Amino acid sequence: MHHYTDVLKKYVDFSGRARRQEYWMFVLFNLGIVIVLSILDAVLSTSPLLVGLYVLGTFLPTLAVVVRRLHDLGKSGWWYFIALVPLVGGIWLLVLTATEGQPQANEYGPSPKAVHA
Repeated sequence: MHHYTDVLKKYVDFSGRARRQEYWMFVLFNLGIVIVLSILDAVLSTSPLLVGLYVLGTFLPTLAVVVRRLHDLGKSGWWYFIALVPLVGGIWLLVLTATEGQPQANEYGPSPKAVHA
């Protein structure tokens, strides 16, 4: 749970690096919350208002954690736009976020794995 709240505390912090664990735990909690809100929207017979508000509210933290995850690989945050390439872009971004980060310090800072170990 602390990985989720840590990402929210770094609301628009696009600097530094994010470990795979931080990124994927945030994604997992996000997915769980979206599923619960979707069920609530269906039960309350509303348009996807709750989900829409939640996604809008977490857009910047989600973008920031993806950028920091890419920084952990030594890549610029601009690599996020690889997802716009039809068919393979989203898959490539998924592969990048699942790849282990650089163990040594890079231009974006020290390894977060070494800092938390």
